[in-house]
Amino acid sequence: MGMTMTEKIIAAHSGKERVAPGELVWVKLDLVLINDITAPLSINEMEKWGMDEVFDKDKVAAIPDHFVPNKDINSAHQAKQMKEFARRHGLKHYYEVGRMGIEHALLPELGLVLPGDLMIGADSHTCTYGALGAFSTGVGSTDAAAGMILGETWLRVPASMKLVYKGHPGRWVTGKDLMLATIGRIGVAGALYRAIEFTGEAIRDLPMDGRFSMANMAIEAGAKNGIFGVDETTLDYVRQRATRPWTVHHSDADAEYLEVVEIDAGSLEPQVAFPHLPSNARPVSQAGHIAIDQAVIGSCTNGRIEDMRMAAKVLKGRKVHPYVRAIVIPATQSVYLQALREGIVEALVEAGAVVSTPTCGPCLGGYMGVLGAGEKCVSTTNRNFVGRMGHPTSEVYLAGPAVAAASAVMGRIASPEEVVTE
Repeated sequence: MGMTMTEKIIAAHSGKERVAPGELVWVKLDLVLINDITAPLSINEMEKWGMDEVFDKDKVAAIPDHFVPNKDINSAHQAKQMKEFARRHGLKHYYEVGRMGIEHALLPELGLVLPGDLMIGADSHTCTYGALGAFSTGVGSTDAAAGMILGETWLRVPASMKLVYKGHPGRWVTGKDLMLATIGRIGVAGALYRAIEFTGEAIRDLPMDGRFSMANMAIEAGAKNGIFGVDETTLDYVRQRATRPWTVHHSDADAEYLEVVEIDAGSLEPQVAFPHLPSNARPVSQAGHIAIDQAVIGSCTNGRIEDMRMAAKVLKGRKVHPYVRAIVIPATQSVYLQALREGIVEALVEAGAVVSTPTCGPCLGGYMGVLGAGEKCVSTTNRNFVGRMGHPTSEVYLAGPAVAAASAVMGRIASPEEVVTE
């Protein structure tokens, strides 16, 4: 019996010829990621254990992105603690405000995660890097602390499931829509502790930005990790950024999958996930007339340049509804600069949107878009749990950038086809 990509990467990092689902293994780490929320917990644990040395100062990334630029004294203290930790250990990959970006967009952009890597992060959406053909998964701050000390961690090898996307998505259908439709079909526990392997002709045509979105939301289906095969699209992206060798792993033809799910991507329209679960997904044409107070375009799921371009395509020459706040957050400084050069920022501001420095802020109800009681928001973020973006009676509707932008114009959940008719 052959092995899947995930099993091969784990085997390579555990020093074994092969591993099997359910097996407990120790694996060597290529990178450990911490941020301004999770780092203080990890640092405190290290101090409690009397450990004050990281395994490799070039393999720990410390990214302040959740509450920065600092929103209050407490967030300032958290960011300061992480910065002092990075300075004390001489961490190569610490990026201060002005150079940082949202972690799961910044690390691939800088070439810090490559095909065949195995990395962990103290953030649940660390599974994003599976878009590059790497094994990446989120862990708690205690496990992150141990990983920073040892350069190793333990894993239970996940069983794999294969998602096969057939056909060619329509004009406004993105990776976000494919993933919302998938979670709507299999549920938030449909891939519980599994490795999701994304395949099919729709995936072959999907740009990297869409792949990052899908891998990012593997956790919303309960998965341990999501992963894409490495093809020319991946390699084109990696070659521009890598400063070290990488290893490509392919699933064997006789690899075993717990389940194979086929999805007709060609029949999908843009999706909207209703409160309060990502699995409450339905086509935008079935959304009904739901007035909104806010639209957010950004986050580690949809803050990349293709997302900015799609939002601008809808908003350019139009105006945000007078009673809607439209908040656009490029995921990194590089994306921000590219959006400036392409005239995207100008189009967004002229439409009445506000464009922010990179931050996770509104996604977790931190700042830069907190919702009041009863307010409704269409957001390109990844979660819409009760109170996720603010008051417990507020509501978050998940969608791709085209739907979020169209909704900002119409003042209600809307399809981009209602706004862009040419």
